[in-house]
Amino acid sequence: MNRPRPFVKWAGGKRQILKELISRVPGNFKTYYEPFVGGGALLFELSPPKAVISDLNYELINAYTVVRDRVEELIEDLKSHRNERDYYYRIRSVNPEELDPVKRASRFIYLNRTCYNGLYRVNRRGEFNVPFGSYKNPRICDEDNLRAVSEYLRSNDVKILGGDYREVLRSAEEGDFVYLDPPYAPVSRTAGFTDYVAGGFGEEDQIMLREEVRRLTSRGVRVLLSNSDTEFVRELYRGFVVESVSALRAINCRGDSRSDHRELIIRNYG
Repeated sequence: MNRPRPFVKWAGGKRQILKELISRVPGNFKTYYEPFVGGGALLFELSPPKAVISDLNYELINAYTVVRDRVEELIEDLKSHRNERDYYYRIRSVNPEELDPVKRASRFIYLNRTCYNGLYRVNRRGEFNVPFGSYKNPRICDEDNLRAVSEYLRSNDVKILGGDYREVLRSAEEGDFVYLDPPYAPVSRTAGFTDYVAGGFGEEDQIMLREEVRRLTSRGVRVLLSNSDTEFVRELYRGFVVESVSALRAINCRGDSRSDHRELIIRNYG
C-alpha cells in the first residue's frame, strides 16, 4: 500500500515546509492531535498509529469520514464528474445539506480539484464561492491515494472530529503531541485569507489560540505550531522557541508565479 497523501488541495498546505516540520517533531509521543487538519500533509507523512484530527469545516470532516468508511462508493461517484465550466457551476450551486454523505464528499472533492487555485472560501452565508479553475486535466479521482488514505484511517486508532479546537484538545495530556496549523495571521491588511469557514479567524482568535498553547504547555503537552512571520505573531509567542523558515507561496494558479516568503515554526519544547 502506498503512503497516504493529502486528497484535497488546501490554502496554506504544508508541503513546502514539511521537511522543516518533520525535523522538529518529538522523537516519541503518545497521541497525535491536529485540530486544524486541512489537507493533513504532516498527519499522512507521520502516519501515527494513534491520532485525533479535527477541523471546523464540516465539508472537510465529512470527506475524511467518507474516505475512511465508504471509499469505494466515493470513488465511483467521483468518476461521474466532468471538468467543464457549466457543469462546475451547476455542482457548486447545489446545497450540500441536501446530499447524502458520499455525494456531499464527492461534490467537495470535485470542487476542490477543479476550482481556482484549490481554494476553499465561503461567503457570509457559508456558501462556497470560488470560481472555476480552467485546468486542462485535473486529477478529480485519485483512486490509489484515496484507498491508501482509507486504509490508514481504518487500520489505526484515528478519531475524526468536528468542531472547535479547544474542545478537541481538552483530552490532550502529558506525553501527547499537538500540531497547530491555524489560518495564518495576515502579513498585510490585504493579504489575509481566513474565510474557509464563515466568520474567518482574526486577531482575537490568534490570541485565544496562544492562550490554548499556554494551557497545553502547563499540562505537559508538546506543541508545534506554524504561522506567518509577522511581528504580531512573534510578539504573541515570545518565550517559546520561534524559528523563521523559507517557504513558497502560490499567488495564482500558474506554477511559475510563486514567491518566496518566511513562515514561523513555534514550539514549546527544546
